[in-house]
Amino acid sequence: MADWIARFAQPEHIWFAKRLSANDTGQTKGHQAGPYVPKDLLFSVLPTLRDEAVENPRIVLEARTDSHGDIRPVTAIWYNGRLFGKTRNEARVTGWGGHRSPLLDPRATGALAIFVFADGAVGAATALHIWLADGANNADDLLEDLIGPVEPGTHVIWQPGTPARIVGRARVASCQLAASQLPSAWLDAFPSASEIVRKSVDLRPLGRETADVRLLRRRDCEFEIFKAVEQALVGPRVSQGFNGLDDFLALAQTVLQRRKSRSGRSLELHAREIFIEEGLEEGVDFSHGGQTEGGKKPDFLFPASAAYHDPSWPADRLRMLGAKTTARDRWRQILNEADRIPVKHLLTLQEGVSVPQFAEMTAAGVKLVVPEPLLKAYPAAVRPELVSLRSFVAEVRGLRR
Repeated sequence: MADWIARFAQPEHIWFAKRLSANDTGQTKGHQAGPYVPKDLLFSVLPTLRDEAVENPRIVLEARTDSHGDIRPVTAIWYNGRLFGKTRNEARVTGWGGHRSPLLDPRATGALAIFVFADGAVGAATALHIWLADGANNADDLLEDLIGPVEPGTHVIWQPGTPARIVGRARVASCQLAASQLPSAWLDAFPSASEIVRKSVDLRPLGRETADVRLLRRRDCEFEIFKAVEQALVGPRVSQGFNGLDDFLALAQTVLQRRKSRSGRSLELHAREIFIEEGLEEGVDFSHGGQTEGGKKPDFLFPASAAYHDPSWPADRLRMLGAKTTARDRWRQILNEADRIPVKHLLTLQEGVSVPQFAEMTAAGVKLVVPEPLLKAYPAAVRPELVSLRSFVAEVRGLRR
């Protein structure tokens, strides 16, 4: 992978990174038939695809999944029927070869996939090179060290030599703020993750929505706020240009580390806000960051750390919850965090898992907590075993009684 990165981390190429959803890998039985690639990106790297004189123009491109030695022609199609009195106006990349393709293997659900449009920044792309991270050798971490965190429901577009651009799927009206709308202190120093989360709660109180909807909509809002602060503090520095490569790399590393830090803390901080709003008292009904055996720190303990460390407290009235945006390859990290609790709950935003992977999680005593709007992204066979955040809150609310 290091050789592959060195080959394609050049300014003439365009990188597109995403985590494969169950819809991408075909598990939801949708009609997408392959990984989703944004229309605007396809127009950018394949400019002749945007041919308004032809109905459904298409371009054949050689796709090489270099991580798995898979080579096949794929077709980029612009379904432009709206220009011809019909309804469609979308672009797709088709011809992946069904489950013969590593990208459509159900086990790839949740995996980080990097698509490099070779020469896409200097004209029409000449080929599509793909690396599918399988979780081995810290591949995800190495790639995210280069381009920043790639969360479910978002994607990253990167031209090497420029800052990576994170693109989200907004579920609500934008919380993107102008610099004049940001707290003045934020313009001097980047705010903490908890400060940005609190701002998203202020902007999106959403008192009539369920816990699941509040979590997702606020997290989208927080992502927009984060980008606004980043633009206000880093944007002018980027516009000024750099004195040399070392100068650029130093700033890029700072930006990437801040993005990774935000990604790692965001979900648990939002969950904490939800628990408090739902009437759970911190230190009584739950502990955030409490310790268990050997100084281990699960994200949340219920009803609280004191109950966990009380030998007379029944083990069946204890719960723990980990919070990880992606469950693939990271769910094992919570297995040893609370010895007294045999079934570990894991809150995740991952858009689907494969049936075999879910069976492996279940056998290991992991139960997934998934916000209700994301349940449809999971295979039908898995959905009955998932727990919504609202249901989990109802369960832990009664533990102290």
